Amino acid sequence: MTKYLHTMLRVSDPEATIAFFALLGLEEVRRFDNEAGRFTLIFLAAPGQEAVAEVELTHNWDPEDYDGGRNFGHLAYRVDDIYATCRRLMEAGVTINRPPHDGHMAFVRTPDGISIELLQDGRLPPEEPWASMPNVGSW
Repeated sequence: MTKYLHTMLRVSDPEATIAFFALLGLEEVRRFDNEAGRFTLIFLAAPGQEAVAEVELTHNWDPEDYDGGRNFGHLAYRVDDIYATCRRLMEAGVTINRPPHDGHMAFVRTPDGISIELLQDGRLPPEEPWASMPNVGSW
């Protein structure tokens, strides 16, 4: 089973973006600051839909231009078995851009280059060939 989790957008002004989404009825449901990575993740959802569909706002603390559509980040899905899902995609000719080295997260791209994050609920023990597979390009 696959479950839709969120859509990620990179933002330069988190408070202005939160205010914009508030006009649409979305509210902040949680926030994470990552000092080491120098970014903040802010999750928004419509009241009563927190477990159904979220928007993840990613604010990188260092200024960055988001031209060429780079402000759209990715769609995220939770999968039952990240290794089996990646194996199935690979057998169908899909490149695994960020293999599930950690048994938890992988990134692939659609034929049009849209990034898809796959997340395991919890972590699976490291498994070959995933544990030693190199990352391929950007996520």
